[in-house]
Amino acid sequence: MEIVKQEITIQTGSEKMPCHIARPASGGPYPGLVVVMEAFGLNDNIKQLTDRFAAEGFVAIAPNLYFRFPDNVVPYSELPRAISLVGKLDDEQVVSDMNASIGYLKTLKEAKPGIGTTGFCMGGRVAFLAAARNSEVKATAPFYGGGMTAARGAGKAPIDYAGNLKAKVMAFFGGKDSFIPLADVDTFRDALKQAGKDPEVVLYADAEHGFMCDERPSYHPQHAKEAWTKVIAFFKQQLG
Repeated sequence: MEIVKQEITIQTGSEKMPCHIARPASGGPYPGLVVVMEAFGLNDNIKQLTDRFAAEGFVAIAPNLYFRFPDNVVPYSELPRAISLVGKLDDEQVVSDMNASIGYLKTLKEAKPGIGTTGFCMGGRVAFLAAARNSEVKATAPFYGGGMTAARGAGKAPIDYAGNLKAKVMAFFGGKDSFIPLADVDTFRDALKQAGKDPEVVLYADAEHGFMCDERPSYHPQHAKEAWTKVIAFFKQQLG
């Protein structure tokens, strides 16, 4: 599907947040998606994933959640710098920025009312947290979101908001992920079930963290293809 894409800024509080947005070139309206970046920032890989969602029939926006910080795109080879940037984020500010992104999609005539969130690495956590904190999110698909069961600063852990969740959940994890213990995956799944939710948790036993990213050594082509097919079908079913 032919797409159009551009770099824009949207209002978040009193500030202007840069975003990458892509959508089908014609037709619509289409389901809206917020695509959340990895710890490494709003880089070309995340923009390309956003474009791929658009080509599948979504209006997709990727906000730059690091826009308040200088040098906010980090090479994959510089993990400590990426971790430093993650540490500067505040969950309440992140939720506000995500709500601004969701709100912006809802103003577009090309986008349907139901919104989904997805994200990778740090973005997986953010995608889930935003869904749990915003009842307008109808579906969320976090990929290897670390810290789902851990509070950041004075706030709650994302999973602590499970009872508020209105969105359907499809979460992807790797069995060989050195950043996310399998016990955390079990805790995440069990907490959602205890909250009366019915999550689909996809665990690829031989996948590592970052298995969707073809610019990382941990890229797993087979599981990346499988997961892509699953997530597209999931969002089309849940968002219409």
